[in-house]
Amino acid sequence: MRFPGRRKHKHYFPVHARDPLIARPGHHDATLKTHVVGIDQTLVDIDARVTPELLAAFDLPRGGSTVIPDEVAGQLYDRLRDQRRITSEFAGGTIGNTLHNYSLLADDASILLGVMSESIRVGSSGYRYLSNTSSRVNLDHLQPVPGPIGRCFALVTPDGERTFAINAGQMNGLRPESVPEHVFDDASCLVVSTYLLRCKPGDPLPDATMRAVSLARARGVPVVLTLGTRFVVAERPAFWRDFITQHVDIVAMNEEEGEALTGLADPLLATERTLEWADLVLCTAGQTGLYLAGYTDDEVKRETRYPLLPGAIAEFNRYEFSRPIRRERCTKPVKVFAHIAPYHGGPERITSTNGAGDAALAALLHDMAANRYHRARVPNSSKHAREFLTYSSMSQVCRYANRVSYEVLVQAAPRLTRGLPEREEGLDDEKYWAM
Repeated sequence: MRFPGRRKHKHYFPVHARDPLIARPGHHDATLKTHVVGIDQTLVDIDARVTPELLAAFDLPRGGSTVIPDEVAGQLYDRLRDQRRITSEFAGGTIGNTLHNYSLLADDASILLGVMSESIRVGSSGYRYLSNTSSRVNLDHLQPVPGPIGRCFALVTPDGERTFAINAGQMNGLRPESVPEHVFDDASCLVVSTYLLRCKPGDPLPDATMRAVSLARARGVPVVLTLGTRFVVAERPAFWRDFITQHVDIVAMNEEEGEALTGLADPLLATERTLEWADLVLCTAGQTGLYLAGYTDDEVKRETRYPLLPGAIAEFNRYEFSRPIRRERCTKPVKVFAHIAPYHGGPERITSTNGAGDAALAALLHDMAANRYHRARVPNSSKHAREFLTYSSMSQVCRYANRVSYEVLVQAAPRLTRGLPEREEGLDDEKYWAM
């Protein structure tokens, strides 16, 4: 399992050679595995360059977002393909992106729950989804459906205006009985999004999502919620606040979604407010960078060695070298905040920001999974004297998430196409993260 932070070797936990100390009789099973579970609306993002005449032919208002039926989506796709107007087709979905990135970073398994077309032909949406997803993402539990998965068309006219045509297909057809219990037994977390509970009446996906959440919480598996988009949150912010309080441990959002949830435009204040309902909050804030907020116990808090930062909360990063703990497990909980500016100031040219937040979340999930992995293999380690949520400090998690997000921003695809550059031997943290 690849690992962020200061390490002596490329793989902190050797994947081939067994540690003779850990493998001795009476020690914990060194072969124990962990994984991340996620539920998603399986869909493909299709980008195309079109003319205003083509938009008019399909009654698509320029600059708008229109839901189209399966028949129209098929006709539109065939027209775009025949005229060679498609510039890219990528597997999409916020959870699918996150699991793909996690498996690429960790070189480890994740399990995706959702639907997939039972009949797949070369070039179809299902084919594109499978071919753009890491082989380490376990797709064995996908529920077969008779129709296509979701398709999201991004149609760009010569003036640069983007028009969206969305076809849900069968992506909301996941049934509760298609969510197996055993996949949560060794899971390090369950990842869901707000999109999963925003379906038309009669769709089974919300019930399947709640079954997964219930199974995860019954086993003590942390539930991670990504807010998806500010429009979904703004429709009923009170509902989402209650949902987080009752079912969610960790929230991932951007500054717009944070404002929709809390009513606060400042991302730092929005993350602090969200801590009223969750134990850990990751907030990406565009050109400002990203924030991480959580709780730790007063007796184990650690002060930063970096300069103290100004903000709406004075010197908010004072204890950023701490590791987060669930609030209920703290004797005297202390709020802890960490921040990092965009890596290298951000890319000189950003093709698309689509997927950057998913990449940052994947880095956080990797560190959480590594924590559980290490705790299972070395349970007596001082690293696990308390029930920490992550292996690394909040400051280091921010650095890792920021670096992974950068890799998505410098490419056209919403998913990582390669891992991070390997650390050179002997480099300390400051030199490595400045590469």
